[in-house]
This record gives sequence, structure tokens and C-alpha cells, in this order.
Amino acid sequence: MTIHAPTSPSKIQAERLARLADKMQRTRQWSDGQAAGRRWTIGCVSLEITQRCNLDCTLCYLSDSSEAVQDVPLEELYRRIDEIELQYGPNTDVQISGGDPTLRDRIELSKIVRYIRSKGLRSSLFTNGILLNRAWLAELAQDGLNDVAFHVDMTQERKGYASEQALNAVRRKYIEMARDLPISVIFNTTVFAENFHEVSALAGFFIDHSDVVRFASFQLGADTGRGTIPGRNRSEASSPLSVITAVVTQDSVCAAISQGAGLALNFDALQGGHGQCNKYAMLFSMGDTRFDALADGEFVSKVMGETTHVVLERDQGLSGGLAMLRAVLIRPCLWLGSVGYLIKVLWRFRHEWLQGRTSLRKISFFTHNFMNACDLDQDRIEACVFMAASVNGLMSMCTYNAERDLHLLKPIVLKSGQVFQPLAVAPNAQGEIVIPLKWLKGRPRQEALASRAIARRQASI
Repeated sequence: MTIHAPTSPSKIQAERLARLADKMQRTRQWSDGQAAGRRWTIGCVSLEITQRCNLDCTLCYLSDSSEAVQDVPLEELYRRIDEIELQYGPNTDVQISGGDPTLRDRIELSKIVRYIRSKGLRSSLFTNGILLNRAWLAELAQDGLNDVAFHVDMTQERKGYASEQALNAVRRKYIEMARDLPISVIFNTTVFAENFHEVSALAGFFIDHSDVVRFASFQLGADTGRGTIPGRNRSEASSPLSVITAVVTQDSVCAAISQGAGLALNFDALQGGHGQCNKYAMLFSMGDTRFDALADGEFVSKVMGETTHVVLERDQGLSGGLAMLRAVLIRPCLWLGSVGYLIKVLWRFRHEWLQGRTSLRKISFFTHNFMNACDLDQDRIEACVFMAASVNGLMSMCTYNAERDLHLLKPIVLKSGQVFQPLAVAPNAQGEIVIPLKWLKGRPRQEALASRAIARRQASI
């Protein structure tokens, strides 16, 4: 009889890292600054716990039938969380999303957060914040929630807010909601033609509030889902202002963020997956003075490669800095570069130090370039680090968005043998699925209303 020794956790994690590193190499994305396959086994995994939403965004990625899809049972969500842990290991970021997850039963949402924590994973709540309040957020933090990511932008068409600047009132409310809670605060912004001109000012707003905001993600709109407008660029026919509208690209968004920061940020020092999908920069600030934390790309890449074992949390602050300092001090190869780096930081903030200011803030900027549903690039899918957990397994988020109903409407066989039917609508006598108007949003709703108007006109003739 052959006895097999159990595989050690460290070896399993090394194998997970090697799998992702191999994907980066096959898709020509491997470099000294590539974090995927070195620091983590995957960027994040989206766990959609409801398809229902209390907004109707003009660039919504949800499918035509989403509002008629019932919430997946907890048992199935737990199975997907188990799969995430098995595939990617500890400290993996799990995005609790939807729809808006605050529409899920409050007790069940707490159970989901606690289950994610029990598996050694990190949880982030992705929400528009409308139903959330401080007491509930504090309760979720106690359950083990690591981050809250507020999605606020002009695509949501919130009543009474005519610009991103006006929406800063909502953002301030959410910042105060989360202030001093033991969680990290993130803001998500969809960038499209109508708000591109406000990206630089918005980046400045996040820097000014980086005592609470730790991470700002700018996501380029894509033509996928039930949205009612083109994802990126205004056509000549859609607006008289189109002639002065810049093209919304990964590079133009990064440039706008740099403009808002008041200095050229290095978005190429570190890579997280495919270069056409993600860009990352980090900024230190004190008062009105800013410093590009990743300006020395060669040194930053070297530090990242030598300290892959150090687990850093977005809300660690000083403790995270000390953990990184300890890792650097035991590596003589990093000493000279670290001294030079420290001198640059001290010199940059010398006036603030002399004036008695000691609060050094850090904020990270991230851009994500989603693909259009009809224009998926196989290399980018292969190198994807933003995954979605579905009944059919873990897959690229862009692939999932392009074929949502294929996964959302599939019956789920539970452990008990019971079959869960996701769609809340039964076929009619002709075997067709007709979703009531009250459950339609976005493009499907517009089309249904247009068809009704045509039918009424024809009936009146």
C-alpha cells in the first residue's frame, strides 16, 4: 500500500502562484513588476448574492432578465466560496456584489461575510450605499468585513445631482458613515464620455479625503449588459459637445488622474494582470504636498519581488508600513535603495515636517478597462485577474458579463437534491418566457415601452 504524505499549505500556495505566473508568461505579461503570480494568486473574485438593484444605471452590466432572477440560496453561495478558497487560497479578495447586495436579507448578508472570514478570505461589500447606514456597516465590520466599496457616479442618474461635483455631497456622506470603523473605504467610478472631464477633479477629491478613502477605482464603461448608452465615447449624433470630448481610454484616464494629483503618477511600475486591463498607482500626501510612491519603478519592482510573503491590508496604516520595513531591513540588497527612497520622501515633505505635520496619507488609484461583450480578447481573458463565481465555476468577469443569462438562468441542484429554479417567471402557454414590465430595466424596458406605444398607435388606427 502506498501512503501519500499530505501536501503542505505553503506548497499548495506556491502551486497556485505558479499557475497564475504561467498564464502571465503565456500572454506576454510577465515582468519584474508583475504582482500576479508573485504577490497573489488572483486579483479578486466577484460573488453576486443578488441580481436585484435599486438603481437603473445607464451603463448597467446586468442582464436583461436580472430583476426576475431570484436570490441564490446560501448553500450555493457557500459552495462558491469554498471553490474560491480551494482555487486561490487564503487572503483572496471576495467582492460581495450584485445587483446591490444590501437588497439581500440583512441576516443572510452577515452570514455570508462571516463564512468568507471563516475560510481565511477577505470580503469587500460593493454597494451604491443607498440602503446602508453606519450601524449596519459597523455590524458587518464586526462580522469580519474588510472593505466597503461605494459606487457613485453620473451613470446612476441620482435625482438632484447634475454632475460628479454635485455627487461629492453623497460621497462625503458615505465617507462620514465609514469614518473610524475598522474597514477600508473604496470608491468606484464608471468613466464615460459625459463625466470624463470631471475625472481629474474627482481624483483630487479622493486625495483630499484620503484620511478615510484608501482606494479609488476608475472603471471604463463597456458595451455590455442592459445599459442604454454607448460605453465610452459620444457619437456625433448624440451630443453637440462631441467635438470637444476626449476619447476615454486607459491612458487618457490615467493622465486625468495624474492631472488631479498635480504630478505625473507612474502607472507602469507595478502590473496586476494584463496591461490592457489594469493600471495601478499610489500616492503619498501631507497637506497640499503630494509624492508619487511608485516613481522609482525599478526599485519598487525589486521591493515587491523581495517581499511577496508580506501580507498588506489597505487599512493597516502604520502597522503595514512597519511590516514592510522589517522585511526590507533583513534584505541587504534593498538597503541602499531604501535609504535613497526615504531621503526623497523626507525631502518632499520637509516643509510639512517643519510645520509640525506628521500625518502622512496614502491612497491607491486603479483603472480597469472592461471589454465589450462582442469584442472579447482571448489573451486578456487568459490573463484575467478579476474573476466571477458562478454556477458553472470561476471565470473571467468580462466573459461572465458577455453571457450572463447562460449562467444566471441555469437550474441549481442543491446538496439535498432539490432543484432551485432561478427565474421567478414561468413559461407561458407557448413555452415563452415573458418578463413583466415591472421587472425590466435599462434597454429591455425602453424596448418594451416602445413596443407598447407602437401597439397602442396601431390599435387606434
